[in-house]
Amino acid sequence: MKLITCIFLFTLIFAAAVVNSQVIDHKYPQNRSFTVDEVTEAYRLLQKKHPKLCALQEIGISDIGRPIHLFVISEDGNFNADAARKKGKLVLFVNNGIHAGEPPGVDASVKFAEDVLSQQKYKKLLDDVVICIIPFYNVDGGLNRSCCSRTNQNGPEEYGFRGNAQNRDLNRDFIKTDTRNTEAFVAAFQGWLPDVFIDTHDTNGSDFQYVMTLITSQLDKQNRYLADYQRKSYLPKLYEDMKKRNFEMIPYVNFRGNSPESGIVDFMETPRYSTGYSTLFGSLGFVTETLKYKAFPKRVEATYAFLLSSLELMSSEKSAIKTARKKALDDISSKQVFEIAWQLDTANLDSIEFKGYETEYRDSEFGIGAKQLTYNQEKPYTKTIPYYKRFIPSITVQKPSAYIIPQSWQEVIKRLKMNNVVLSRLERDTMISVEMYYIENYETVKTPYEGHYQHYNVSVRKTYMPVKFHKGDYIAETNQIANRYLVETLEPQGTDSYFAWNFFDGILQQKEWFSPFSFEPMALDLLKNNSFIKEAFERKKQEDPEFAKDHWGQLYFIYKMSPYYENTHNRYPVGRVP
Repeated sequence: MKLITCIFLFTLIFAAAVVNSQVIDHKYPQNRSFTVDEVTEAYRLLQKKHPKLCALQEIGISDIGRPIHLFVISEDGNFNADAARKKGKLVLFVNNGIHAGEPPGVDASVKFAEDVLSQQKYKKLLDDVVICIIPFYNVDGGLNRSCCSRTNQNGPEEYGFRGNAQNRDLNRDFIKTDTRNTEAFVAAFQGWLPDVFIDTHDTNGSDFQYVMTLITSQLDKQNRYLADYQRKSYLPKLYEDMKKRNFEMIPYVNFRGNSPESGIVDFMETPRYSTGYSTLFGSLGFVTETLKYKAFPKRVEATYAFLLSSLELMSSEKSAIKTARKKALDDISSKQVFEIAWQLDTANLDSIEFKGYETEYRDSEFGIGAKQLTYNQEKPYTKTIPYYKRFIPSITVQKPSAYIIPQSWQEVIKRLKMNNVVLSRLERDTMISVEMYYIENYETVKTPYEGHYQHYNVSVRKTYMPVKFHKGDYIAETNQIANRYLVETLEPQGTDSYFAWNFFDGILQQKEWFSPFSFEPMALDLLKNNSFIKEAFERKKQEDPEFAKDHWGQLYFIYKMSPYYENTHNRYPVGRVP
């Protein structure tokens, strides 16, 4: 019996030794990036080596039917958000591979997780921060590997494709949520509601000296408490620390003219984008954009440095971050006026020091008289260039006390529930006096964008009227942390509203019409007996010569002012309770 026990113990010790002796085979120094299966296996190995500190969880499936994972690191072995919140910990949430052809974060996050779990100097930071990492979000695109879909990218040897299995750009899908990938992400994000959110990318476009550029969720549209804290404290420290790590950063190089010298403009990421979405819920959002012309190992190292810098800064700034976020979430719950569209403030110009390369124009090799812009890496420079970083609201709305959403619009209701909106339901059919919008004008894109014919330049007319709502219709009161999400999605003029993304297109088609031969006598009778219609009709004829000659147009004008015209045509169905 003792012999059997000894053999059993030896087997356990040997198995543990084998696991602990295994090391992750990092690919990036050889200009290779993890495949989807390889990166999943790397995290499984970390879980085996540190079972009390980390867990690999399945949070959903992709459109191609493959699992999407979340790797959670927590010093106390509690791998759920409630436990982290009870202990007052901050949450760092890192998303990788949303564009599967931009993989630095995939590889950097494995090294980051490995070092945090194994090195004591980083382990102590876990007293303050729980780390959540999506190893490879766009699993579908990650399986579609090749050498060449990203022209002129300097490694790795192979990488994934930007679109997922539906050929959707997942970084345009956060509000509309057309994919199962996004459903999985939203469930994980809403479960954790992170304090800091990081989405890792590569960028292209111009050439310059920096390896890393950074999109910070645009501060003018960020909650005022978070924006003030970031401007004064968090961002200066983040930029300074990255400089000390030999990866000096510049804001994302979104230039206004033909080259960076003409000035760079802050990127306005509306809620279709990852950090535009995270902003709705009071997270500090960042998109790392390493320059694809730099060697892949350097891009991985820069992303790794950013993750470490963020973790250390979150630990040292824990109290300040918690205070700013609490103020922000309280403000979102009680705020009365919300901005739902923005425009660049060109009158408010700043400047920034920029390290670039001299631009030159040479004759195109095609020999057709064209000039080709080039960047001369033999001529680096440091210049002060214009920096447009301020935006002003172009549309603001007063929030209602509640929205009433008819249950018939199930796709919208589904998304509200996904985003943890607190909803109640009407207990009986009820006539309620509410503010209703009529869609007066809108424009629509000519070709599909991410599977939708998106609307823009929407104008509305507000009418206070009694509307019959039905038992089971939904009520969303605007006294919750989801307020900003509610306003930006349910106000039809919002840039990324559900109206803009075609969820309410059914209201735009008129259902009932008239036959001119039978309606004309009724139209004449309306003109004779209704002075309001007659005055409007005569005024229209005087102001519009074409209308004065248009028989059908005149009948339709009268029809629209008559009791026979459907009052639900172009009427946005969501009621606003004053």
